[in-house]
Amino acid sequence: KNALTRKEISALLGISERMYDYYEKGDFDGNPSRVKKYMQKLSGNSGTKWRWLSAAAAILVILSGTMLWYYLRPGKVNLNNSISRIENKNQDRMPGGDKATLTLADGSVVVLDSLSNGTVTRQGNVTVIKLAGGKLAYDKNNTPAELVYNTVTTPRGGQYQLVLADGSKVWLNAASSLKFPVAFLGDERNVELKGEGYFEVAHDSKKPFYVSSGDMKVKVLGTHFNIKAYLDEEDIKTTLIEGSVLVTAKGRTALLAPGQQARVETNSIKVSDKVNIEAVLAWKNGVFYFDKDNTQEVMRQLSRWYDVDVVYNGVIPERNFSGEMKRDLSLSQVMKILEYNNIKYSIIGKQMIISQ
Repeated sequence: KNALTRKEISALLGISERMYDYYEKGDFDGNPSRVKKYMQKLSGNSGTKWRWLSAAAAILVILSGTMLWYYLRPGKVNLNNSISRIENKNQDRMPGGDKATLTLADGSVVVLDSLSNGTVTRQGNVTVIKLAGGKLAYDKNNTPAELVYNTVTTPRGGQYQLVLADGSKVWLNAASSLKFPVAFLGDERNVELKGEGYFEVAHDSKKPFYVSSGDMKVKVLGTHFNIKAYLDEEDIKTTLIEGSVLVTAKGRTALLAPGQQARVETNSIKVSDKVNIEAVLAWKNGVFYFDKDNTQEVMRQLSRWYDVDVVYNGVIPERNFSGEMKRDLSLSQVMKILEYNNIKYSIIGKQMIISQ
């Protein structure tokens, strides 16, 4: 019922063009809080329906200095499929999805996305079950005699969910892996993460949960947190959503409170209270959220989600991006938006060439 007609889409495109005229003349300061006022002014009708205004906010690109604003939230009108100009569809890259492999204790590999829902295998006394929605669960019938490890790995362009034997839930982002025992024995629960994962750990005061990633180790009793530990990132970030975690790295420790983030750098741990939680969890919620991210930071996200190698032709464009868009767009749709900030691109197979 929120669909726009072709006439309305055409009118909105015209409004956007006039907005750029305002920007060129210096009459628009790029503050998103003023979008509604400018939309009313440009539409020439103070009684314009809010549906029009929200749609205009969804399509509108507001340039302010080097910052790109693109506002597209679930529930608002999605115009991307209607207005995108995909010049070479055969060169486009589709968004990622629920893809992963399961490496069993004997080294054999199971491709999860090609299997039907149901029992995948048995590891000792533990049944491995594939559930709907890209999720893997471990059902412990009896306590095994020894630790048996499995590893779930997502490729670039993949994501997956796990429910561990203790009931803890893990979401894996693209190009990530989690090594874990099929059942937790002894007085600790230990897992190893590469890449990025979001954890909702089942509470057990007698058996703390540990996540290791490189030189960093996070201790929890029961809490929700996100760890971003890609090798191509400058630091490892642990962001606490609720509960409490103790981060240990480089011989140092940091106890986090909800809303705080620990960044493990070369020789230190830095704790920040000013964290954009919406941006941290955007990937889990199916969204790209850029918060003053530079070109390379943005391209690393796109590279992982669209399974594409990014190559810079000449100097890397110095741009900063803020805003959000859904992760179900094709790569060319995303790049058409970024082009408004003077980013030029071409897609050739699995390679995307960036220039300015």
